[in-house]
Amino acid sequence: MREKSEKELLQAQHRVEEAQQRNRVRERKERTHRLIQEAAILESVYPECAEMELEQLKTELSDRFTGRP
Repeated sequence: MREKSEKELLQAQHRVEEAQQRNRVRERKERTHRLIQEAAILESVYPECAEMELEQLKTELSDRFTGRP
């Protein structure tokens, strides 16, 4: 009887871990999708950004949004 309850507990723990892993994968996919959409919007309103290096783009956006010349 004890072995059966230990086995059931272990199975329950594995089910929880699998559910947590599925949630992490789902959240990562949702974030990736959101980031792709945001980048597409940025490129549609500011096409020049597609040719910029990432650090240059970061500086440009930072300057524009903080009001620096």
